[in-house]
Amino acid sequence: MLFRRKTYTIKPEMHETFTHFFHTYLLPNQLTHGASLVGRWVNESKTEIMAMWAYQDLADYARVDAAIRDSELHQTAQNFRKTLPTLFETSSEDFMKSTGNYSTAPYIVAVSGYIQNEAGQVLLVRNEHRSNTYEMPGGRVEPGESMTAALAREVFEETGTHAEITDLVGVYQNVTTGVLCLVYRGKWMSGSPTPNPGETLDAQFVELNETNVMDWITREHFATRVYDAMKQGNVAYESYEVRPYRLLERVQG
Repeated sequence: MLFRRKTYTIKPEMHETFTHFFHTYLLPNQLTHGASLVGRWVNESKTEIMAMWAYQDLADYARVDAAIRDSELHQTAQNFRKTLPTLFETSSEDFMKSTGNYSTAPYIVAVSGYIQNEAGQVLLVRNEHRSNTYEMPGGRVEPGESMTAALAREVFEETGTHAEITDLVGVYQNVTTGVLCLVYRGKWMSGSPTPNPGETLDAQFVELNETNVMDWITREHFATRVYDAMKQGNVAYESYEVRPYRLLERVQG
């Protein structure tokens, strides 16, 4: 393994803004393209932030870095930076090799919701970093959150609506990125779907059925979750790889 230490010096008043930038743009882009985050630290005065990333080797880092720079999310991040004063004062990086394996395998827990309104329409979003498809709202579970509380929070953050989260309908393991996503059904309670700049480009309730799902949701592993959520009484499990997509295991029971 190859480890990249990235260090930023910042003004203390920019700490929260930089953290938002990291979690919204830097982290998901690195994970999407195959990097792993070992950890992230800040000093007591909040003037220095350090993140440690892991790659297979130098060639893997070069591939990940090129893919990130060519991504839509990277361009969105650069546009966001233009709206701010100086995000950080200086930055530096160096590369290291491990002297041994002392940690357990990392994983990410995420949630997603099949949220229906009184008319039976389904709430869908189009994210800024995946603008070529719609998908169900959702995101990462934060430390100290329950699964359902995390999903209710993500639904509100991405769409401005409040939802009651009900039944678990599926568990989906992305072996490539180490993401385990739990999908729940839910009921719309209040609020009008509204996109959230910086996260979503669009949010709306859609008439979905088994014949038009792929017209809206163009990524197969996201569409499968909707098909499963349409069925009553069963919980699905699926593991898969991406880039390219390949189904590894599926259980419906």
